[in-house]
Amino acid sequence: MISEKVYNVLFLCSGNSARSIFAEAILNQDGLGRFRAWSAGSMPRGQVHPITLDMLGKMNYPVDGLRSKSWDEFAAEGAPVLDFVITVCDTAAGEVCPAWPGQPMTAHWGVPDPVVVEGSESERYLAFADSYRMLRNRINIFINLPIKSLDRLSLKARMDEIGKLTDAVPDGGGQS
Repeated sequence: MISEKVYNVLFLCSGNSARSIFAEAILNQDGLGRFRAWSAGSMPRGQVHPITLDMLGKMNYPVDGLRSKSWDEFAAEGAPVLDFVITVCDTAAGEVCPAWPGQPMTAHWGVPDPVVVEGSESERYLAFADSYRMLRNRINIFINLPIKSLDRLSLKARMDEIGKLTDAVPDGGGQS
């Protein structure tokens, strides 16, 4: 039996403490072994935000090994060859990224930064929950794309479409 290709995906954000961490955890679990995800930041905060870890833990996502790290780790010799690099914040999307091994496909899926939200604890948790929901919806569409049957140009267009969703997500999590 021929094993199915595992796609390597890197999610980027500037601080690598919330949105990109959510995306890494979601894809690693919901991708059902077809994807291997990592996250990194252009200016990592050095620690994952406590609300991010709390929410992921409460939703039964593994949090062991999640850490805030620099995107330089993924441009260094010996780094995994990436198939996809997805920015989830506008800051990282506008920065000059390192040269990634393997010339991965890139896309931008901007999501508001919950870390900057001020207010009560419940208002802050709501901001994190909104970011999680947006990313989970987009990732569920992504994992249902017929990657093998799409040519590179069509796949790039589909990846860009996912990033433009207003997150009134269709039922079933998929997109035809």
